[in-house]
Amino acid sequence: MKTSVLTFSTSFLLILLIVGCKKENNTNASSDAATSTKMKEQPPRNPLSEDFKGYWYAGKAEITSYELSQARYGEIRKGKSVLIYVTEPFLPKEQVKANNSNLENVSVLKLNATKKFLTGIYPYSIMSSTFYPVYDNQHAIKTSLSVQEWCGHVYSQLNNREKFEFTSHSYFEGEADQAFNLEKSVMENEIWTKIRINPDNLPIGETSIIPSLEFLRLSHQEVKPYNANTQLSSQDGITTYTISYPELERTLKINFTNNFPYHIESWTEEFKSGFGPNAKKLMTSATKIKSLKTAYWQQNENKNVILRDSLGL
Repeated sequence: MKTSVLTFSTSFLLILLIVGCKKENNTNASSDAATSTKMKEQPPRNPLSEDFKGYWYAGKAEITSYELSQARYGEIRKGKSVLIYVTEPFLPKEQVKANNSNLENVSVLKLNATKKFLTGIYPYSIMSSTFYPVYDNQHAIKTSLSVQEWCGHVYSQLNNREKFEFTSHSYFEGEADQAFNLEKSVMENEIWTKIRINPDNLPIGETSIIPSLEFLRLSHQEVKPYNANTQLSSQDGITTYTISYPELERTLKINFTNNFPYHIESWTEEFKSGFGPNAKKLMTSATKIKSLKTAYWQQNENKNVILRDSLGL
């Protein structure tokens, strides 16, 4: 009797071990398959140069100020523009800055671009944010825009998921709340970060580009890709990237240094300013004042206000 019980117990344990091993192997196989699928979903990464790592991962942002001449309502307005570039970890699913280290984080080069100018008695304040992978291997993960002036304020956002997901809120009739998807295309907003990473990868020739959210908002144009002609030219150490939109009668030229880190020295934007048949072609322009590398988020005390003087702000 004891022998039978022992034999049964031994056999039962062997069956459990075999079943257990099979389950464990199946689990690992599923995990490996999921990992493999996940890796396939990730675009291949372009290698980062040592110069890039040394410049952009030094724990500081690059802040550059510009003298701004902004075309608005058929006149040129004087103001200031600031481009703030900084690398940071980004959550690809939530599409926000990551607070903690995570293997799924995407390292992005973020650009916060600001403009401030007056239209008569009232001020304009414009800011766009673009989050572009440093590996230059996909479209910007997100770009957003906010515009504030005394008539009201507006907000737009484009998220890069299976498609481009666009949302917008405005005080204008017919534009109050919008949400729709777009097929993926080059974004003008991401061009400004692509330049800083590797201008050799800029699209050249005829292509479809979604113009900047700022231009589309201020001119009340449809948010969609437009046919564009693009080209690169170089002279006296400065490279110019030109985007021309025939349908919009608009041309953007971004001037940057030939060598890394490809500082943006100036830009011009020619388009019809104003509305209706009396709208006339004017040129917005921005010229560099000063550039600083600094951890500005740590300089928030009153004594740090003097640093604005060094930027000419």
